[in-house]
Amino acid sequence: MQIYRIPALSDNYIFLIYDAQKNIAAVVDPAVAPPVLQKLEELGAELVAIFNTHHHSDHVGGNRSLMERFPNLIVYGGAEDRGRIPGQQVFLEEGDTVEFGDSRKGSASRNRTGQVFFVPGHTRGHIAYYFPPNAVEDTGHLFCGDTLFAGGCGRLFEGTPAQMVNSLSKLRNLPDSTQVWCAHEYTLGNLQFAITVDGDNPDLQQRFAEVKTARSLSQPTVPSILGLEKRTNPFLRWDQPALQSAVDSQDPVQTFARLRGRKDIF
Repeated sequence: MQIYRIPALSDNYIFLIYDAQKNIAAVVDPAVAPPVLQKLEELGAELVAIFNTHHHSDHVGGNRSLMERFPNLIVYGGAEDRGRIPGQQVFLEEGDTVEFGDSRKGSASRNRTGQVFFVPGHTRGHIAYYFPPNAVEDTGHLFCGDTLFAGGCGRLFEGTPAQMVNSLSKLRNLPDSTQVWCAHEYTLGNLQFAITVDGDNPDLQQRFAEVKTARSLSQPTVPSILGLEKRTNPFLRWDQPALQSAVDSQDPVQTFARLRGRKDIF
């Protein structure tokens, strides 16, 4: 998949998925419209879909303007977000699928299917989109909004720790090679916290050093790789003894809740 990372606002990322053969595009969580329109103009592409992960304004703020420019596009979002996502036409639930064109070398273009995961926690209606590997690519792509971040996870605004652990478990079960397209550049801050609870983790130490260098050069840290998240992200490691010891709990949900609580005031 040709995926363009578009910075927006102070730390958001918008993702534009492009099919060069059909010259069409889909956008994930358009915080604002102008940079999306600029990229579409550069590509000469028609926008056919908006894939929203949840209703927060910094993820749907560009919907209306993009709909005005491309009146035939389709707006997707979670069923639990009915009435909260501007222009939403498709109401997705766990196990549903979405399709988008797929450029394939040496053969006719055909649609690529994405799987929908219901991942409440950050909000009550949050969903994620996962496009598995295909014959051309050996990696999948996860668009997870604010559920999973590089080195962290979203705050629990409308959900419970148990819901978030269940949601993150679904994402953690995906292949290690999956590229994680999270919606904010929070990685450095997330890892600064992670070091305080998992400081003896050599993979985390190495990652922290690499991210500090990257951010000092204003380089992006998204996408991440899921295998790296499993080794270094404390919010995917609630069942690891080191993390349980750090928060004095052997219960996975309580461990997660205590980690999230510490991060909230970090």
